[in-house]
Amino acid sequence: MSHLVVGTAGHIDHGKSTLVHALTGIDPDRLKEEKARGITIDLGFAHALIGEAAIAFVDVPGHERFVKNMLAGAGGIDAVLLVVAADEGVMPQTREHLDICRLLGVSRGVVALTKADLADGDIRDLVRLDLAELLQATPLASMPVIAVSARTGEGLDELRAALVTLAVESSSRDAGAAVRLPIDRVFSIRGFGTVVTGTLGGGRVAPDDVLDVLPGRRTAKVRGVQVHGGSRLHAVAGERVAVNLAGVDAGELTRGQVLATPATLPVTAIVDAAVTLLPSARPLKHGTRVRFHQGTVEILARVATIGPAREGAAPVIQPGETGLIRLRLESPAPLTRGDRYVLRSYSPSVTIAGGQVLDPLPPRGGVRAPATLARAARIFGSTANGAGDDVDALVAFVEYSGPRGVQAGALRARAGAFTTVGDRAMAALAARPDVWRVGDRLVMTKWRGRLEAAVTTALAAHHDGEPHSEGLAREHVREGVLAEAHPDIAAAVIDGMTASGAVLGRERLALAGRGVAITDEEGRNLASLEAVYRGAGLTPPDGPALEAASGLAGATIARLSPLLVRQGRLVKIAGLLFHPEALASLRADVVALKQTPDPRVDVAAFKQRYGLTRKHAIPLLEYLDRERVTRRVGESRVVL
Repeated sequence: MSHLVVGTAGHIDHGKSTLVHALTGIDPDRLKEEKARGITIDLGFAHALIGEAAIAFVDVPGHERFVKNMLAGAGGIDAVLLVVAADEGVMPQTREHLDICRLLGVSRGVVALTKADLADGDIRDLVRLDLAELLQATPLASMPVIAVSARTGEGLDELRAALVTLAVESSSRDAGAAVRLPIDRVFSIRGFGTVVTGTLGGGRVAPDDVLDVLPGRRTAKVRGVQVHGGSRLHAVAGERVAVNLAGVDAGELTRGQVLATPATLPVTAIVDAAVTLLPSARPLKHGTRVRFHQGTVEILARVATIGPAREGAAPVIQPGETGLIRLRLESPAPLTRGDRYVLRSYSPSVTIAGGQVLDPLPPRGGVRAPATLARAARIFGSTANGAGDDVDALVAFVEYSGPRGVQAGALRARAGAFTTVGDRAMAALAARPDVWRVGDRLVMTKWRGRLEAAVTTALAAHHDGEPHSEGLAREHVREGVLAEAHPDIAAAVIDGMTASGAVLGRERLALAGRGVAITDEEGRNLASLEAVYRGAGLTPPDGPALEAASGLAGATIARLSPLLVRQGRLVKIAGLLFHPEALASLRADVVALKQTPDPRVDVAAFKQRYGLTRKHAIPLLEYLDRERVTRRVGESRVVL
């Protein structure tokens, strides 16, 4: 069965609600005030099964004071039912509603020339001419115009047939996408609890699903799903749906919020966007305050003009022109790339522009900077209806993320790629040779070469400056040399260089062929210094005594001693250096004490047994504790 969501559009009192009632048998005016005044104030809903097509109607207000309610309904429609009264013709709200449909990308529909019984043939012909002029050069120019009368029934069957044709020819929405349900109504039913309604923009909703409530930091569980008043095992994209929620009260929800698959939709207060200004609007200047409408949300916002899409123009967008802007919303909203929106002036509140979100999470930077314009223009060229494809936009997001790259899930959310098309685009992205995947992060392959070059340069400089060093500490390379890269990418660069043999070492990294460089003279000095420590046992000399015993200058000793430690030829304990053989002999002797009647040793006994001063005794006893040869108990130590 084909599904179609149709939104009414047209001037107040042109018969939108009456026509919907005649087509469906359902009165879409649900509020007492609406029935009393005979006008639609808020959104109304009705449905009908016509042939093999399930048609859902979103009846919107025609009065200019309620255009914001019209926008809340227009964001979820597949086609427009443009209603024009035959006895009055095109009126101001007819034009504004049509502008809104154009800005939201609604390109299919049908015109109902209502109250046909009140106009003769000549009047109808004049209205048709006005409509042809109004629709000329718009995507809706080829819409059929059908004269109807809800009172006499004239044209209703022809209109039904046209709606069925729209449903059959309509491309179905993406049931494989993430769930996105903009909320247009919230209420509570005794015995069931909280219920929300909306047009399911993507995915499928079923009982027991857990969904994010955005904006906000909470989730809700789906208790039940209804479509057109009947319970369903699930609802799919493109259907009008009522969702019974658990875990959230009706008072905590409002029109403008969105139910979404967790972690698939960014919530943001700053977006870069493409905008098209209506020919009737005033020039759009930097700093203009506007009313931002997307889905079912209305938010006040400020416009920062990045500049027109063409190069060289001033950062003022002229009527009829398409340009690039940054919108600073006064409260956050769930938005992603490709979302269509409408702008209305702050005062008086009239529709002035619309467009598409390019980047819901733009990086910091001045909007007038050349880099900002180049980046926004590139993403604009890669956006649907912007002369590009999804993969190009994904590549742009990865490229502008620099050496930190971007986590794949965050990229999908930012780029609006939680769809069937998005799945294919992400697979194509990962297969590109210029994109490098590191775990769940994506980064441009060029950064791998640049980061490897930075490591090579840093290690070479270190080897040149410290020829006795075995290399730089791995953590220093990761957190210092590669500080601009994400830690996972930095680690992958290091692992790749060690795997290829370009870099050697584990805790300390060195270039292949650039290990410790020792001259013949230094080799002899190292041997001499080691011999002094070997002969000194547990009482190694220091200062002048060490210089005299080794015959080496203090500066030479200071330069060579760390190398002996790194090579394992000396052991450093509390700032003192000991030969490993002396420590091994000490360990063996203390372990042998375990065979004595009282396998204990205190500081005094330890000093006396090995001829030590406190300077050496205390560090050595603490060393034995760390090596689990002894354990301190009070003022003495027990041999383990």
